[in-house]
Amino acid sequence: MTEQWMPKDKDELMAAIDREWKLLMSVVDKLTPEQLVELDEGGWAPKDNLAHLSEWMNVLMGYHMDRQPAHEVMHLTPDITREWDFEKMNQVLFERHRLQPTEDVLIELQRTYEKLINKLNNTSWDDLMKPRRDDDPEKQPVLLWVLGDTTEHFQEHRETIEKSLR
Repeated sequence: MTEQWMPKDKDELMAAIDREWKLLMSVVDKLTPEQLVELDEGGWAPKDNLAHLSEWMNVLMGYHMDRQPAHEVMHLTPDITREWDFEKMNQVLFERHRLQPTEDVLIELQRTYEKLINKLNNTSWDDLMKPRRDDDPEKQPVLLWVLGDTTEHFQEHRETIEKSLR
């Protein structure tokens, strides 16, 4: 198993997020309106992947960084978020956005990304290196969730979208 890449400082973090965002957006910019709603073998369109990214950037900000209850951040009932069953949560979020117009998804994606970048710009490196939860015995820094819901997530869904178009 390979170790997870960790930026050495905030500048490197922000550069990595910007790089992965631009790579994602370069793929999205090449898609026709028809391709944005074309379902892949899993039943998701690129538009659905992008709505998913917006939702999880909001989870990063509200739950992981601001420590609000997950169900409140995600606008779900507590039973859906209690066990952190990603398949269940992602299915509910998928259904929420399934019929949402593509243009609305793209506007929300951009708005959420800008909000996240602003939040990260106003968060110190020291705060990003603090444990995400006080009761975490491993004292894992919130930075791990920042990476998971930005660079890693952007890359994952970019590759999913690219694969579905081949």
